[in-house]
Amino acid sequence: MNSSKAQAVRSKWRKTQLLLQHGSTKSFVPETRKYNKANVKSMLEKYGMIYVKPDLGTFGKGVMRVEQKADQRYAYQYEEKRLEFKHLDALITSLSKHTGKKSYLIQKGIHLLRHQNRYFDIRVMVQRNAKGTWESTGIIGRLGHPRKIVTNYHSGGTPMALEQLLKSHLSQNKQAELVKKLNELGLTIAKQLQKTYPNFRQIGVDIGLDHRFTPWIIEVNTKPDPYIFNQLTDKSMYRKVLSYWRLANEKRKVSVPSKDTNKDKNKDKSKDKNKKVIKDSKKEKVS
Repeated sequence: MNSSKAQAVRSKWRKTQLLLQHGSTKSFVPETRKYNKANVKSMLEKYGMIYVKPDLGTFGKGVMRVEQKADQRYAYQYEEKRLEFKHLDALITSLSKHTGKKSYLIQKGIHLLRHQNRYFDIRVMVQRNAKGTWESTGIIGRLGHPRKIVTNYHSGGTPMALEQLLKSHLSQNKQAELVKKLNELGLTIAKQLQKTYPNFRQIGVDIGLDHRFTPWIIEVNTKPDPYIFNQLTDKSMYRKVLSYWRLANEKRKVSVPSKDTNKDKNKDKSKDKNKKVIKDSKKEKVS
């Protein structure tokens, strides 16, 4: 496989399909479908709340939370704006103003745990060490903006120590058990993706917890940002994540030479050949 193609997978749909192929990860994936009117209707009837998100989006941009209320009214939130509708057709028309012709997905809504009435989820960082072995190198909570539905740092979320977010929900022993489970899940995901993309060296897994503390894989980021870990007071996790991140980039430079680099090498080779020809011609003149 071309290593350049293995550095990142942008499509959320593609990554979801890969996770659904394996029994060890399938049960942690919320039901996900392609966006269309029929799927919006059936998913709302089934779950009451769904997320509509761009297939190729980043930083939580374009994500919408859609609900079917008990009185058969509909509502959705986009960034800080919430709109309500009496009919599904009106809802779809409004959603389509955001989706346009781009590819969007519908995902089962997870009622996330809250801290101080704000939603939070968890980022698990999984990276390869110098020997090429996968390690869970970091875990951090992401507290959502008080008026938004996403937790991403670039959309106003706040990175926080996970124990701070969980202390009102779980005892220290239960927290330790949960962290172990999440780290193991991160490792399982990395190893499964490696079967299709053997040159991956790091992933960031975004996991949501429902009120039963069931972990749900919200998304797998194949170009994870190491710098959110720098927001923690204890810098030891950040230092480890960053060192492995730098190692991954060094390996990438070695395994994926740029076209310009290849051109330079060819130029050097041609220069060497020209030098040899000149030297040989001088020898002939002298003789």
